[in-house]
Amino acid sequence: MRNRSLWIGFLLALGLGLSIALTQQQEVDPYKEAERQRELFRQTAGILPGELYAAQGEELFAQKRGPKNASLEACDFGLGPGKLEGALTQLPRYFADTRRVEDLETRIVSCMVNLQGFRPQDIKREDVKALTAFVASKSTEMPINVVPKTSQEIAMYNLGRELWYHRAGDRDMNCAICHDSYAGGKVRLSPVRSPRQGLSNEWPAYRFEADKLYTLQDRIAFCYESVGIHPPDHYSEPMIALSTYMLAEATKGKNKFTELPGFTR
Repeated sequence: MRNRSLWIGFLLALGLGLSIALTQQQEVDPYKEAERQRELFRQTAGILPGELYAAQGEELFAQKRGPKNASLEACDFGLGPGKLEGALTQLPRYFADTRRVEDLETRIVSCMVNLQGFRPQDIKREDVKALTAFVASKSTEMPINVVPKTSQEIAMYNLGRELWYHRAGDRDMNCAICHDSYAGGKVRLSPVRSPRQGLSNEWPAYRFEADKLYTLQDRIAFCYESVGIHPPDHYSEPMIALSTYMLAEATKGKNKFTELPGFTR
């Protein structure tokens, strides 16, 4: 574990250097630049940062931890205890044991509480992110299949849609102003996609400009902060609702996940 943490530190430092170089460039195509940075990581380190996060998450997943000295191998992500292949493709969904709709990150927290005995306030965000990277890696390039069916899932989708169009903040912004109005175009140099076009299909992903692994919840929080609005708390209902709306719309558009964890600007 310690060696992998050191590797992550090394790669983040490497990413910082690459990002500084990027800021010295003008009008670089984000997709081409991400591919160039990705190849640089492959050539210099032989591995991508997201892969190290996933490896760290795999160790955490199998390790007996917490007051109950248990692993997460019995965690049910909706396909049965311990079944991870394709688990992300049908999340968020309703879970009877917690009586709530949960996305991947929230489900990991629930399992850490219920199986391992952690108190919510003792759960480290970095552990959840690494575990998210590991479980998500088992759904690489699989079709997204989030179809709200239960009353709880439909209510969560409707709340997510409401939040998507809700205008707030000093700039009177909402998600749709960028992602629907400019879908298929660009804001500055960044390509913009709508949920129906597959927005959210690359998370969790390593963002080389930020030198961090971002989960989908992190990316939602970043959007809120970008327009001057305080983001919802991690694992909160608004986070899950927005994830439900975006991934259900991505399902309607017949989108797939990219290679997970992704690698992006």
